[in-house]
Amino acid sequence: MEDRTCYLAEEKATERKEEEVKLNVDRRRQKTMINIGAAFPKWKSLMRDKCFQSDAEVACFLLHSYARGSAASTPMKGKPVQLTAPAVSSIGASERMDSLYDISMNEKLCVFNNPLNSVIDWTDEGPPSFHEKDDGDKDDSSDEEDLPPICIRMGGALKKAPSIDRLPVIGTGEAAHDQPAREDPPDEASPCDQDPVFPSPQQVLCEDDIVGARASTVYEDCLRQLATFLILPVKKCTGLLKTGVVCDCVAPFEINITSKGTATSVEWICPNGHSLWRWNSQPVMKCGTQAGDFLLSTNILLSGNDYAKVALLFKFMNMGMVKKNTFVSIQDAYCVDTVKSFWEERRTEALSGLQGKDVVVLADGKYDSPGHCAHYCSYAAMENDTKEIIHVATINKQQTSCNSVVMEKEGFIETVDKLTSEIKLVEICTGANAQIAALMNPYEGRYKDLGIHHSLDMWHGAKNLVKRIAAAAKMEGQFVLLIWLKDIVNHFWWCCKKADTAKTFLALWIGIIHHVCDVHTWTNGRCQHGRHLEETRGKPWIQKDSRCHKVLVDIVLNKRWLKDVHKYLRFRK
Repeated sequence: MEDRTCYLAEEKATERKEEEVKLNVDRRRQKTMINIGAAFPKWKSLMRDKCFQSDAEVACFLLHSYARGSAASTPMKGKPVQLTAPAVSSIGASERMDSLYDISMNEKLCVFNNPLNSVIDWTDEGPPSFHEKDDGDKDDSSDEEDLPPICIRMGGALKKAPSIDRLPVIGTGEAAHDQPAREDPPDEASPCDQDPVFPSPQQVLCEDDIVGARASTVYEDCLRQLATFLILPVKKCTGLLKTGVVCDCVAPFEINITSKGTATSVEWICPNGHSLWRWNSQPVMKCGTQAGDFLLSTNILLSGNDYAKVALLFKFMNMGMVKKNTFVSIQDAYCVDTVKSFWEERRTEALSGLQGKDVVVLADGKYDSPGHCAHYCSYAAMENDTKEIIHVATINKQQTSCNSVVMEKEGFIETVDKLTSEIKLVEICTGANAQIAALMNPYEGRYKDLGIHHSLDMWHGAKNLVKRIAAAAKMEGQFVLLIWLKDIVNHFWWCCKKADTAKTFLALWIGIIHHVCDVHTWTNGRCQHGRHLEETRGKPWIQKDSRCHKVLVDIVLNKRWLKDVHKYLRFRK
C-alpha cells in the first residue's frame, strides 16, 4: 500500500514538472510572436506571390522595401554600413534572402539607411546558449523546443531592453511563424498555393444555349457520393467573421444538397456558416428562371399534356417538379402569344396554297372531359389531301349558356363560317352528330344554299355499327353475332368503298344477311367472295329466320341507317 502511494506521488510530481516545462516553452514561444491583426491575409498573399518560404523572408522584404523608400526620400547623414549577414527580424532568422530578391545591380546584402545599425539581443535569463540546460531541465521530455535568442535591429542604440511582457497576446490564427526552408525551393508558386478560381454559374444568353442540350435524371445519393469523393481546391475558408478576422476554417467542409423545382444545388459550407462555392445542376436564364423548369413548362403545353398528370408522375418518382404558379407564369409570358403567332403563320401559308381549288375538309370536335361536365370543346378542321390543320375553334361552355351538348355544334358553325370566307369549300366530313346533320340538311338546313356536300366519317359509322351488334349479341341465344361482328363491319367498309350510289350499296350490303346463313346466291344477287371461303373460316352458321337472324336483319335494314348511308359513299376517314 505504501509503495502504491509513493508511486502515485512520484507520478503526480512528474506530471506537474512536465506541465511547468510545457508552460515555460509556450511562454517563451509566445514572446517570439508578433500580432499583425487584420493584415494577416495580405501577409500570406504576399508570401505566396513572392514564393517566400518563411515569414522571416517576408519581414526582411518589407523592411528592405521601407528602407529603400526612406533612402529615396531622406538624404543619408553618413555612409551606410554593409553587413556580412542578412538582418534578423523579430519573426525569425532568414538565411536565404540573397536568393529571393535583389537590392540593386550587384547588391546581395541587406543595407539599412540608418548608419547606426545596432543590434540588441536579450533573453529571459541572459545570453547563455539555449542548447545548455540547467540541472532542473535535465529530463527526456521532447515537448520543449530550443529557441534562438530574440534579436531586434534598431535604428539607434537603446537605453534599455524593451519589455517583451508588454507585447499583446494573440491567437495562433493571427501569428506568423517561421517555416522550415526547403533545400530546393521551386522557381514558381505551386498551383495549390494559389487562390482557386471557381467557375461561375452557367447562364442562358440565347436559345442555342438550351435548345438540343442533353439532360438526365440524377439521384441525390449519387450526387452526394460524387461531391464527397472530389476534393474542393480550397484549403482554408477566406470568409470574414463579425470581428473582421479571416475565418481560416480548414477542410473537410460540409456538403449541403438542396432542391429547387427540377434543379439540384450543391453547396460547400465551412463550420462557421460561410459558403465557399455553390454549384447548380441547371443553367439559369436572364430572368432568373432555371432552364429545366422553363423547358418542362413549355413542353408540357407543346406536347398536349396536362400539368396535373405530369406533376403526379414526378410525385410518384419522387422527383422535383416545377411549381404550378411558375408553370402558369411561363405559359402566359412565353408560350401563348408565341404559339398563336406561329399558328397564324402556318395557317396563312396553308390557306395560300388552297386558293382556287375545291377543298375537302375533315372536321371533328374534342372535349376536355367526357360527359356533360366538359367545359371546353376544340373543333379542328383538316384539309383532306395535305392533311394540314387549317382551322381550330375553341368553344367555352359559357358561350352555349352552360350547355355542353351544343358546344360541338357551335364549333362547327364557327369553322364553316370562317372557311367559306377564305377558301372554296365543296365538302366537309364530320362525325354522325344529329345537330350538325340538321345544319347541313339540303332542304331546310342553315347551309343549304352553299352547296356544300356533307359526308360522314367511316370510322364513326363503323363504330356505331359495332355498338349495335355488340348490344344485340349480349341477349340470350345471340352470342353468335359476336363471332360474326368483325366480318360484318369489314363488309360495311367494303360496300362503302365499292358502291357509287345508295342503290348499289344496298344491293351489296344485304348480301351479309344471306352469307351468314350459308346462302351465297339469292334472287337478284350473289356473294362476291371466292368459293368455299366460308368453309376455311370454321365459324358457326346462323339459322335462317331464327331469332338471332331476325335481329341481324333489323340492324342491317334499319331505315334510319339506310337514310344516311349515302353520306359514307365518298369513303372519307
